[in-house]
Amino acid sequence: MENTTTNNGSSRSVLCIEDEHFISELYTRALTKNGYTVTVISDGAEALKESETNKYDIILLDLMVPNITGIEILRTLRDPARVPPIKAKIIIITNLEQNESVRADIEKQADGYLVKAELTPHELADFVDTIK
Repeated sequence: MENTTTNNGSSRSVLCIEDEHFISELYTRALTKNGYTVTVISDGAEALKESETNKYDIILLDLMVPNITGIEILRTLRDPARVPPIKAKIIIITNLEQNESVRADIEKQADGYLVKAELTPHELADFVDTIK
C-alpha cells in the first residue's frame, strides 16, 4: 500500500470499517482529497484482523457491520491486556441510536463518536485532520 502525505506534512493511513458501499466511497474520496491513504473493509471479522496489524493511524468504525459488530471490534482492540496496544485512534461513525449509558461506554473506549447523518464526508475529513 502506498502512503500519501497529509496537509500537515505527515503520512497518515485510515482503515474505514463500513459496510455501506456508497458511504465508504464518499468517505474515501473526501479523505483521499485531504491526503490520507484509505483502506475500506466491509466485513467485521476481516476488519478486526486487519485492525490488529497495527499499521493504521486512524480507524473509522461503523457499529453495524456483518459477522462481528463494531462494538465487539472496539472492545477487542481496546482490551487493556492487548500486547502491543493498538496505536490507532478509533473513531465511531454510526447512525445507530444508542441509549445514553451504552453510548457513554462506547465513548470511553473510542477516541471520537460521530453520527453519520449529522456530517458530510468533507466534515468527516476535516474532523480526521484534527486528530493527533
